[in-house]
Amino acid sequence: MHAIRVDDDTDAADLDRPLRLYALKHADTFVVADAHGDIYGRDDGVFCDDTRILSRWTLRVGGSQPSLLTSDVNRDNVHFTAHLTNRALPELGEHAAPHGVVHLARRRFVFEGRVHEQLALHNFAGRAMLVPLTFRMASDFADIFEVRGIRRARRGRDLSPQIAKDSVRLRYAGLDGVTRTCTITFAPPPRALSADRAEFEVAIPDRGRAAIYIEIGPDREGDVGEARFRVLASRARCSMRETRGRGASLECSGELFGVWLAKSRADLALLTTELPTGPYPYAGIPWFATTFGRDGIVTALQVLWIDPSLARGVLSFLAAHQADAASAFSDAGPGKVLHETRKGEMAALGEVPFARYFGGVDQTPLFVMLAGAYAQRTGDLDFIDRLWPSLVAAMSWIESASVEGLLTYRREAATGLANQGWKDSADSVFHADGAMAQSPIALVEVQGYVYAACNAMASLSDRRGDATQAQHWAARADDLRRRVEAQFWMEDEGFYGIALDAQRALCRVCASNAGHLLFTGLPAPDRAARVMERLAEATFDSGFGLRTLGRDQVNFNPMSYHNGSVWPHDTAICAAGFARYGNKDGAAHWLDAMFRVASHFGMRMPELHCGFARRPGEPPIAYPVACLPQAWSAGAVFMGLQACLGLSIDALAHEVRIDHPTLPRELEHLAVRGLAIGDSSVDLVFQRTAGGIVASAERVPDDVRILMTT
Repeated sequence: MHAIRVDDDTDAADLDRPLRLYALKHADTFVVADAHGDIYGRDDGVFCDDTRILSRWTLRVGGSQPSLLTSDVNRDNVHFTAHLTNRALPELGEHAAPHGVVHLARRRFVFEGRVHEQLALHNFAGRAMLVPLTFRMASDFADIFEVRGIRRARRGRDLSPQIAKDSVRLRYAGLDGVTRTCTITFAPPPRALSADRAEFEVAIPDRGRAAIYIEIGPDREGDVGEARFRVLASRARCSMRETRGRGASLECSGELFGVWLAKSRADLALLTTELPTGPYPYAGIPWFATTFGRDGIVTALQVLWIDPSLARGVLSFLAAHQADAASAFSDAGPGKVLHETRKGEMAALGEVPFARYFGGVDQTPLFVMLAGAYAQRTGDLDFIDRLWPSLVAAMSWIESASVEGLLTYRREAATGLANQGWKDSADSVFHADGAMAQSPIALVEVQGYVYAACNAMASLSDRRGDATQAQHWAARADDLRRRVEAQFWMEDEGFYGIALDAQRALCRVCASNAGHLLFTGLPAPDRAARVMERLAEATFDSGFGLRTLGRDQVNFNPMSYHNGSVWPHDTAICAAGFARYGNKDGAAHWLDAMFRVASHFGMRMPELHCGFARRPGEPPIAYPVACLPQAWSAGAVFMGLQACLGLSIDALAHEVRIDHPTLPRELEHLAVRGLAIGDSSVDLVFQRTAGGIVASAERVPDDVRILMTT
């Protein structure tokens, strides 16, 4: 048997790290690592409840990083696998160890608060091998906001590690009185184990195999090994399959488009966490792996037509966590809907306001808007009855925060967000000369959300038999429409300005916010047509989606977060707005653009990408710290597809409406199977023919009407 010489571990700074990171998640635990499966404590790590419990986790073979063959997360987002091989190293003997004689398969999944890892080795050297392996580990127990760059004046203290024969327990005593731990357990036990490394000498016969099993989590749990790994891996797959299988299924003719649909569904399943109130899509990994009001609502709206259960879970959670008192630090007010929750040390200590933070102006009207859409989609008025006090409280907050009939925002404490729409960067709301708008600010799209919320309340009040309230909310919607048309419309631009500032002066800036206004149905048809014409121009259309800001506007920067970049959810909402005003070809155009982006990002949509113009043969340019996956980016394809199909469902009326459907150019055929209508379901088929798109229905129950306009 021959042994490979062990050198000192290569410093991480000297390694040529792949840029792409890979994420896995289950519940409130997630891991982000590079293509080798390694973690270096930059924007990667093992995170639990907004704390990085493992900041270094690297594998070395004979002191060197193994060569990468390939790596990826499987299609259902359960397993990450990196295929590696040894580098050429001299041996402790007369024979050399050439490159590529030991295959290493590094497999990993996350389940029930723990990272489970298997390292399988296969010897192809033609002789028995003794392979030295070293795992290096460390934990900085950094709060997620520290990882994002916030410096703290004080931190807690590291406690002495606890080392057993087969495990290391790293510990940190936080300033909040909580002791956070990370336990790393190995099977078989290492040859040598210390607080920062585990060393193995793995004996592998010629053509033989060997394996090491590792678990990483707050505490030790169960007997680590092959049997446990297999059982929990199976349970993880079943759990993901159950989540991914909710709602209607989609079958299509385009192979790549089908992969995009499947990957988007898998990304949503990965991000969806089962809470006591029901399923909730966490916003994105790594920075937003928690409950966000706005993101959860928009994601639920995107998939409502195929999976209403997500909307019910989102509504239930947000109602249960609605503000009941005013707080300047939390930007809270009675009836206001949650923006964000965090569980880390900095949130617990009040170093950041995000333990329960309400500093968003749009999630409250969006909450009511989603409730109205959910009621129409499902007919579940019993649930709406239980939700009704929360809806009334939300509308009361909207009225209290409105100035001259327009919903406004301003942060109440310096620690809060300066801008509180979905474009919440400090530089995202400004005047045509580039000067930043001063609060209180009334965003144009937010008025659209309030308009939709008022209409939802009018409809729901009518169904509850309260004609007086129905008339009140309908009148409020009409009044708001008149105000927006009078105060935000720029006739010379044929567009809506982005906001009104504290002096009620219009910010004469052309931004994608107007596409959201189309989505709510507020603009008059002639003005909607002019907005669509402008959004379709090259100033907004990058070829890869809708820019957040026209490139002819001051402060445009295609590499900015909100002033010229492209966000898939923004493009999808614009597509839905186009479809609402009958422009199905425009909706299909935006969906085609998103498909081109997905094709360059492994058939999944990042949080955002840069807004540079598309050039023949060149891919979209990535935004360097974008979350991937991101829930409302994964949901964008479903909103775009619904817009193209012209599909709407009114379960209260037992009707499915299909209005002048079209298909993205990649598809000749699409089937929607098991589309729930109350207690029944239907199948819908869309087929491209020489005469256009033909829609048909199958398995239609007697109590359901299919209304088609082609």
